Amino acid sequence: MPNTTAQKKRSDAAPTRRRQRLAPEERAGQILDFAARLIIDEGLTELSMERLGREAGISKALIYNYFPNRNDLLRALLEREMEVLRERQVEQTRAATSFRDLVYRTTRTYVAQVKERGALLQRLWAETAVARTVAEENVRKREEALRFMVRQVVKVYGLPKDVATSAVDMGMAMTEAAAQHLPSSHNDVDFATNICVTLLIGGLEALALEHASSASPQPVARARRARG
Repeated sequence: MPNTTAQKKRSDAAPTRRRQRLAPEERAGQILDFAARLIIDEGLTELSMERLGREAGISKALIYNYFPNRNDLLRALLEREMEVLRERQVEQTRAATSFRDLVYRTTRTYVAQVKERGALLQRLWAETAVARTVAEENVRKREEALRFMVRQVVKVYGLPKDVATSAVDMGMAMTEAAAQHLPSSHNDVDFATNICVTLLIGGLEALALEHASSASPQPVARARRARG
C-alpha cells in the first residue's frame, strides 16, 4: 500500500521553479545578465544557447525568440555594456562643477567600469564578428566625446584647436592605460584615477604656459582657475 503521507511530505518539500512572466525588455535584459555572468566566470567557449537556458532557468527556444543566434546575443551584450558606460559618463559630466572635476569624474567612471567589467569587455571585443558591427558606433561616440572635451580645453586653457585635439586624444589613451594598469598592480581605482588626472591636468597647464604670450596671460589665469 503506497505511503501517501510520505509522498505528500516529499511533494511539499520539493521546490517548484516557475518561470516568471517578464516584459520582453526585462526578459532580454535577464538573458544578457546571465550571459555576462557566464562569460566572466567561465569564458566565451562555455557559452551556448543551451547552457544559457539552463543557467537562466528558461528554454533554449525562448532565448532564440530574443536573439536569433549566438553572435546576435554577444553583439547585444557588447552594445549594452558600452551604452551603460556612456550613460554613466554623461551623468558624471552633468554633475561636474569645474573642469578638473569633470576630468576626475569621467576618468574615474571609465577606470572603475573597466575594473569591474574589463574581462567581459575584452572577451567580447576579441570576437571579430561581434566587434566589427559595434566598432563603427563606438568610434562615432568616441569622436563626439573628443570634440566635447576639445571645446572645454580650448575654452579653459586657451590652446589652439589642433593642440587641444592632440592633447585630448592622447589623454583618452592615457585614461585607457590607467584602466589597463590595474589588473597588473596592487593599486585601486582611486589611486589610478588620481595619478591619471594629475598627469592630464599637469600636461594641459604646461601646454597653456607654452602657448601663452606676455601679451596674453589669460590662458595661464584660466588654467589656474580650472584646478577647481
